[in-house]
Amino acid sequence: MLGPRLFRCALAAATLAVALIVFALSTHRWSEVLAGLIVGSVLIVIASSSGAPEAQERPEIVAPPPAPNFTALLIAALSDPVMIVAGGKVTRANAAARALLGEHILEQDVRVAIRHPGATAILSERHDDGLVEIAGIGGRDKRWEIRVSTISPGTRMVQMVDRTARYAAERARTDFVANASHELRTPLAAVLGFIETLADDTAGGDPKTRARFLKVMESEAQRMQRLIDDLISLSRIEAERHQPPQSPLDLAALVTQSARELRSPQGDAANIILDFGDHLPLVAGDRMQLQQLIHNLLSNALKYGRASAPVRVTLDREGTHTLKMRVIDQGEGIPSEHIPRLTERFYRVDSARSKAGGGTGLGLAIVKHIVERHRGKLEISSVLGTGTTVAVTFPV
Repeated sequence: MLGPRLFRCALAAATLAVALIVFALSTHRWSEVLAGLIVGSVLIVIASSSGAPEAQERPEIVAPPPAPNFTALLIAALSDPVMIVAGGKVTRANAAARALLGEHILEQDVRVAIRHPGATAILSERHDDGLVEIAGIGGRDKRWEIRVSTISPGTRMVQMVDRTARYAAERARTDFVANASHELRTPLAAVLGFIETLADDTAGGDPKTRARFLKVMESEAQRMQRLIDDLISLSRIEAERHQPPQSPLDLAALVTQSARELRSPQGDAANIILDFGDHLPLVAGDRMQLQQLIHNLLSNALKYGRASAPVRVTLDREGTHTLKMRVIDQGEGIPSEHIPRLTERFYRVDSARSKAGGGTGLGLAIVKHIVERHRGKLEISSVLGTGTTVAVTFPV
C-alpha cells in the first residue's frame, strides 16, 4: 500500500500523462500519443492500485487500570487495629480492627465501634488529634493506646496500639519492689524488736528468755539472707538470659547429688525415689544454675507433698534431641486457676504455709528463668487430692 505522499505524486504524474496525450493528438504525432498512452496507463494503474490514502495505523490506546487505594493497602499491612473515619463514621478498617471490634463496624459511628467511655471524647469530631489509654477492650487485662491523627480535611485515622505487655511489665516491677520491701521489712522489724527487748535489763537478764529471743532473731536473719540470695540469683540469671550455657553436664548426677543433700532428718533418702532411663545424654548447662533448679523443685515437692508419701523424680529421653525431668509429689494439689501464676515473683497459693516453711516466693520464678536461659520448657500440672507434677525439658 502506498503512503499518502506517494499517492499524491502518482496522481500528479497521471494528470501530466493525460496532458501529453491531448497535446500529441492535437499535433497528430502518433508516436507521442502511443507513448503517452503507455505512460499514462501505467501511472493510472499505480494510482488506482494505491486507492485512497489509508489512515496511518496508530497503536491502540488502552486505558490504564484504576490505581489501587494507597490508604487501604497501607492500613491492611499494619498489625495494629486501624480505622479511617470520615464524617464520624468508619469508612475503612483493617483485618486487626475488624477482628477486635467486629465486622459490623464499617459505616458505623466510631464512638459506637469503640464502645468505651474513656475514648468518647477523643473520637469526637470536635476533638483535636491526640492519644488516650483505655482498658478492657478484648479482655479485662488488655490495655490500649488510642491515637487519632488527621490525614485530610474531614478524614482521620484511628490507631489502637496494644500496651498490655508494657503495662504488665510495669505492674510486675511495681509489685516486685513492694513485695521485696515487705519481705525484708517483716523479719527486720522482728529482729529490731527483739534487740530492743534484750537491751532491757529485765528481759535480758533471764537466760531462757535471752536464748529464745536469740533463736528467733537468728531465724529471721536467715530468712532475710535467703531472700537476698534469691534476689541476687534472680538478677544474675536475668542478666545472662541471652548467653546460652555450653558446658556438657550429667543431669542424672546433679539430681542424685541434690536428693542426697535433701535427705530426710532421719538420714535416709527414701523420701525421694529416683527413676532414670538408660544411656542418658549430656545436656549443655550451667552447673550452679541447674543445681539451684533441681534443689528448688525437690524442696517444693517435699514441702507441699504428704509427709508419708515419697517424691518421685524421673529422667528420660523424649525424642531424639531432648531430655525430660519430672518431679512428682503426692500432695494436696493446686487449683487450676493458680497454675498460670505460679512462676510470678512472690506469688504464693498459701502464704502462711509458704512463709512457715521458709519460702521466699521466688523459687519457681528462678526455675522459670533458668529453664529459659537453657532453652528448655517448663510445664506444671496438678490434680487436687492427688498431687503436682513439674516437668522440665532440656535440649541434649
